[in-house]
Amino acid sequence: MKIILLGMLLLLIAACNQGVESPKGFSLPKGDAGQGKQAFLKYKCLSCHVADGVEDDTIERQMEPVTLGGDVHVVKTYADLVTSVINPSHRIATRYKQSAYVDDQQQSKMTNYNDIMTVKELTDIVAFLQPKYELKPINRTEYPRYFP
Repeated sequence: MKIILLGMLLLLIAACNQGVESPKGFSLPKGDAGQGKQAFLKYKCLSCHVADGVEDDTIERQMEPVTLGGDVHVVKTYADLVTSVINPSHRIATRYKQSAYVDDQQQSKMTNYNDIMTVKELTDIVAFLQPKYELKPINRTEYPRYFP
C-alpha cells in the first residue's frame, strides 16, 4: 500500500514539472523607475501609449493611444508588464483587438524591441510603469436579505 501511495505521489510531482520550459527560478534584476522614464521616452513609447505624468510634444502619435496605468481590478504583476513588452501579442485586451492595434493575424502592431532594448532598460521601464497601476476593488452589488 505504501508503495502505491509513493508511486502516486511521484506521478503527481512529475505531472507538475514543466521541464526545461518551466519559468521556475527565473528572475530579473530590480529596475530603476527614473531611468525607466528616460527609456520610455527614448523608445518613443508615447507615439502609441499614454502614461500619467509623462509628456513629450515632439512625438507624433501613430494611433489612438493605449493607456498604461490607471485603475485596474486585477493586479498588474511584474511578470505581466515584462511579458507585455517582450511579447505584446501574448494577451491583448478585447478593447484593443481592433484593426488599429492588431494586424490581419490578430498580432499586436507594437514594435518588437527584443533586439533593440537592453534587459536593464526593460526592467527600468517596468519599474517606472508598475506604480502607475492602482488596484481598485470591484464594487459588488448589495442585495437586500430576504427572510421567509
